[in-house]
Amino acid sequence: MQNKIKIYNRIAAILIFIGLPILFWALGDAPKRSVLKESISLLTLVSFSLMLMQFYLARSNRKIIKEHKMSRIINWHRYLGYAFVTVLLFHPLLIIVPRYYEAGVDPTDAFIQMLSTFDNPGIILGIVAWSLMLVLGITSLFRKVIPLSYKTWRTIHGILSLLFIATASWHAIKLGRHIDTPLIIFIVTAGGIGILLLLKTYFLPSNKKA
Repeated sequence: MQNKIKIYNRIAAILIFIGLPILFWALGDAPKRSVLKESISLLTLVSFSLMLMQFYLARSNRKIIKEHKMSRIINWHRYLGYAFVTVLLFHPLLIIVPRYYEAGVDPTDAFIQMLSTFDNPGIILGIVAWSLMLVLGITSLFRKVIPLSYKTWRTIHGILSLLFIATASWHAIKLGRHIDTPLIIFIVTAGGIGILLLLKTYFLPSNKKA
């Protein structure tokens, strides 16, 4: 029975956090572009969705993942985080990669212009989200050498995660080429529930003792 529950949980996670974004992308009405551009868009979309899934691969989601070994769940949380943080850290560069194969604005000029457009709230949110993600990645990678107790580090990690998901989601909704109503609902719902789970873990007395 436990093995069946584990399999069902894995299938559900794949369908929700990988299948749904791909489905929304495929059914969206955004004009299709080159294979390279669409591949980058899809990679970014799935990576962001899997970052949302990180909220559910944590102690805050004990009731759902109770059939799994917590140490294994934490390892999945860590390694998936490293993988998709890396992809999303390269997101600003991936945006301009197709320009190397197109006529028009020089890729370097386009990159500088993008980062210096401070009158666009979506870009500012993206820069803030990127910076928070970088701090999250560094503090996770070097957790054992940071002079903080695990409890303090975990609290800081949780706060940074909340700020990152909030700003990154807002950035994606404002500027995402393939963002439409179904994707907005998905991002707000998955991110919102994840944030509530994390807040419950940190602020409910019964969870503070756990």
